[in-house]
Amino acid sequence: MYSSEIRDLSKYRLERAKQDLKDAQKTLELEMYSVAANRSYYAIFHAARSVLALKMTDYKKHSGVISGFRKDFIKTGIFDKKMSAIIKNAFDLRSETDYEDFYIIPKEDVIAQVKEAEYFINNIENYLARELEL
Repeated sequence: MYSSEIRDLSKYRLERAKQDLKDAQKTLELEMYSVAANRSYYAIFHAARSVLALKMTDYKKHSGVISGFRKDFIKTGIFDKKMSAIIKNAFDLRSETDYEDFYIIPKEDVIAQVKEAEYFINNIENYLARELEL
């Protein structure tokens, strides 16, 4: 159903997401909260891009990835609406920690985001396993 190039790209992006999640978990343990927020966002971002690859779609902006994911995978009912909230919240938190002067991210927010990244990636991985027959 999918070309080998599409399959490989999707799997590559998923592996990148899983590595970002590991980095988020490690930096959370080290109490590097802004780094953990950044890495957990990118884990979610690359996981979303892994399913967008199946549609042969990519975007130059993060907002494009988020809206494309919502359009193709949330509004169609493939994934639960919770996934939409997770990617938006992660984007917002990452933006605050990366760009707002004097912003100190609460530890509880980072812990929650890393857990949500795990949930997001697990759902994406399960979908890809079915879709790509992994």
